[in-house]
Amino acid sequence: MSAVWDPGLVSDELVALTRSLGERSRDLVVLAEGNTSELLPDGRLVVKASGSNMRTSTAEDFVVVDVDPLVELMSSPTATQADLTAALDAGEHEGRRRRASIETLVHVAAQVFAPTAFVGHTHPTAVVGLLASVQGPTAWDRHVYSDEAVVIGRPLYVPYATPGIDLGRVYLAALRRHVDAHGELPRLVLLGNHGIVVNAPGPDGVEAASEMAVKGAQVRLAAYSVGGVVPLEPAKVEEFFAREDVTERRARLGGSRA
Repeated sequence: MSAVWDPGLVSDELVALTRSLGERSRDLVVLAEGNTSELLPDGRLVVKASGSNMRTSTAEDFVVVDVDPLVELMSSPTATQADLTAALDAGEHEGRRRRASIETLVHVAAQVFAPTAFVGHTHPTAVVGLLASVQGPTAWDRHVYSDEAVVIGRPLYVPYATPGIDLGRVYLAALRRHVDAHGELPRLVLLGNHGIVVNAPGPDGVEAASEMAVKGAQVRLAAYSVGGVVPLEPAKVEEFFAREDVTERRARLGGSRA
């Protein structure tokens, strides 16, 4: 079994982040949408359990999973959705079935490329609306304002795949291409017709990039409504990224603990 239920391993930081992202006023998730994770010192992941509401989460609403077996399962061409469901099952405790989120693989995939302390996955209405439109696949190809570049860096777009093992495989391959091209894990991943994933060194980084993704969607929608987006020049953005003061600001806004 690669999944266990152990509320004692769930940090106050993770619970606070999960509840914050689940606040109704932020319109990032509704009902049991979304999930979060934290990397433990021993290399395992604490992931929100399937069917749990982010806004009211407690330490009892998380499951601990081993990373390596799930990476092997995601990488296997013969593994099935039933195999994944079984691997995420931590058994029945206190009268409830405890199973890690069906989207756990997007949390696991980040760990393949770099130890990633916190991952947050949400479905912001403004962002999903744009990602479900004809503009979705290319909307974030170029930055539209400088603070967006600072907070989210180089975003990654991943086409829609059914949540579960199908999404895990597509997501892992897309992360690999991005890391090969840019030498770093994307802070913000945009899932076509689905939502966003944020990889960050601290809870503040997940919050910041989630908020900036929503603002970015709203800015793009406003620009499209009056004729279209005039993006920043890529060369200027690269120069911007290379500046020492911007690098320091990106680390601070990203929730870096360094």
